[in-house]
Amino acid sequence: MGGIEWVFKNDLEDSMAKNGYWVVCYKSVSNPATVSEYAKLAATALEALGGRVIVGGKPAKTHEVGVDQSVVIVEFENLEKAVAAYDSDLYRSALKVLDRAAQRDFRIVEGR
Repeated sequence: MGGIEWVFKNDLEDSMAKNGYWVVCYKSVSNPATVSEYAKLAATALEALGGRVIVGGKPAKTHEVGVDQSVVIVEFENLEKAVAAYDSDLYRSALKVLDRAAQRDFRIVEGR
């Protein structure tokens, strides 16, 4: 790629906001009914907060130390909105319902 094309491509990439993601891997579920209720409330909250579930379900295949439990990935417009959504009163209400019905590995990450 030539010099000017490379500069333009990098400037364009830098000016584009990177999406933010919730990456949630369930480790165990002790109360499936409660998790189901949480999921309904969380879906409503996420819709209002600008989140979009792009992956949700059990793995088709696990490798290494993978756990055969649900994985959920939620996409947001940017990292700041992903963090703000988790901290919001709307999502916290859903989270209170979940309580200790599941153990999860919950990460908020920035896309590329």
